Amino acid sequence: MSLRNERVRKTLMKEISDILLKEIRDPKITGLVSITDVEVSHDNSYAKVFYSVLSNNDNKDEIVEAIEKNTPKIRYEVGKRIRLRLTPELKFILDESLERGARITDLIDKISKGEI
Repeated sequence: MSLRNERVRKTLMKEISDILLKEIRDPKITGLVSITDVEVSHDNSYAKVFYSVLSNNDNKDEIVEAIEKNTPKIRYEVGKRIRLRLTPELKFILDESLERGARITDLIDKISKGEI
């Protein structure tokens, strides 16, 4: 990855996090979504935005829907904040690696205590 792409990636992570926190007025999203990573295409025209949900599983589907519904507004805000020739198309992808890691840690703890 080029230095320019790395800078764009880091800037996108920061700005999308800030937009979700301050600009999107959807109570399903506010404070419950954390951006974990961004992958940018070589020409910066496309970005995969990985996010985790800091909530129980009951309303995860609602949060995913709210993110998808607000994607055009998020992209618009990104375009206003970051000076790029082309604002990247954003694709939000739910990142469940933190949850899997927590479950694995919990299982290891139970095994070490002899509960399993």
